[in-house]
Amino acid sequence: MAKSTVQYVCSECGWNGSKWYGKCPECGQWGTVEEFHEARPAAGSKTAAPGRTSRTQSITVADTSRSAAKPITEIGTETVERLSTGFSEFDRVLGGGVVPGSVTLIAGEPGIGKSTLLLQTAGNVARAVASVDNSNAHTVLYISGEESQAQVRLRASRINAVEPNLLLASTTDLATALGLIEQTKPALVIVDSAQTIVSQEVDGISGGSTQVREVASALIDTAKTLDIPVFLVGHVTKDGSIAGPRTLEHLVDVVCQFEGDSETALRMLRAIKNRFGPTDEIGCFDMSGEGIEEVTDPSGLFLSGGGPSTTDSTPVEGTCVTFTLDGHRSLPIEVQALVTKSVLPTPRRAVNGVDPSRIAMLTAVLYRHSKLNLLANDLYVSTIAGGQAKEPGSDLAIVSALASAATAKPIAKTTCAIGEISLTGQVRPAPRMEYRLREAARLGFTTAVIPPLRKPVHIDGLRLIEVGTLTDALEALGIKK
Repeated sequence: MAKSTVQYVCSECGWNGSKWYGKCPECGQWGTVEEFHEARPAAGSKTAAPGRTSRTQSITVADTSRSAAKPITEIGTETVERLSTGFSEFDRVLGGGVVPGSVTLIAGEPGIGKSTLLLQTAGNVARAVASVDNSNAHTVLYISGEESQAQVRLRASRINAVEPNLLLASTTDLATALGLIEQTKPALVIVDSAQTIVSQEVDGISGGSTQVREVASALIDTAKTLDIPVFLVGHVTKDGSIAGPRTLEHLVDVVCQFEGDSETALRMLRAIKNRFGPTDEIGCFDMSGEGIEEVTDPSGLFLSGGGPSTTDSTPVEGTCVTFTLDGHRSLPIEVQALVTKSVLPTPRRAVNGVDPSRIAMLTAVLYRHSKLNLLANDLYVSTIAGGQAKEPGSDLAIVSALASAATAKPIAKTTCAIGEISLTGQVRPAPRMEYRLREAARLGFTTAVIPPLRKPVHIDGLRLIEVGTLTDALEALGIKK
């Protein structure tokens, strides 16, 4: 009979101990310590599921030569052939495709499109391997613990993901799911979601720390033993973190966050953890009624009217364009500002896509060093189409948009401003400035107001105006003389 041991585990940092605490002794978070039953078999679970050996037996019969210690000089460095998802943006985030035997966790808010993205990926992979003779080794298995087979089939019909090689299963039992994987040996497995699968070998409610850890460990063991890639869908809590124990993120190989605003169709996929590639890549997708489409060039999404290359080049006061970095991508962000007289004792500061605390600081710098007093005005600052201008390199564009709205002097549509504003009124350079400027020239911008560069840069078609102070920058933009 297995010994029953009760431990308490912090779902935030993974600390464990034999005593419960309201505040975690390791990370200091309140209410994160939960009871964890260490490997206590449930009633009636002495025998394994029909057609499937237990996890211990599977590990025992596994090839021991894979775990034997070898000199590092004798280990081959042959390139692993990755599996394409059918989305170049998805492959970019994963580092070039799906690695065989890897386990990837896809997390995001409810209704953001996680299941749609993975079901469409399953259809793409099944379509790509449909011409291979060995059908068992080139099928895709989609296991749903939240929907029935008929419900998944309806969504697959809507997004054009119906393929003969795509196998659907609806179950919440871990033994059944593992048995299906071992029986079919597919090219890709998708489990939707990890919090709905329950193991009968341990106690605990569905989605609890004990069950999530046991389910994740079993799926990882199967993926590594059979060399089959697995996608897991993960739920998130109300504060946006991945539900379940923190160790879930440590166990898997790749953790991706699917983000987006429910009011817009733009979706961003970014890698938080990646053992097989970089973590500074993002993928852009467009959500529609027919499914998800990748956006290979999202530059025009965040500019009103399509940008400077359009026929309508009439400048509008209170707008300025900057270039931000998100991963290896440089994205143009148009900042819009509105300045009005305040009738309230405390002026309003309403922002969207901009750091609110930075607006207060930039307003004070604008008053102190450029003698433009906006402290008693209502300020409204926003970006276009859900773009984010929260990095320091967007400071100059935010200040320029505010000054343009206050003085009613528009900035040319072919002009962009990039730079960080210090409390002393100096304009400081942003990281990877040359990369941003080349993207500006590609989109048709002809003038860029930037801080002094450490080494000279020449970009065809783009005139660079280097300024050292905020006052010089506003003069170069034609706002203040």
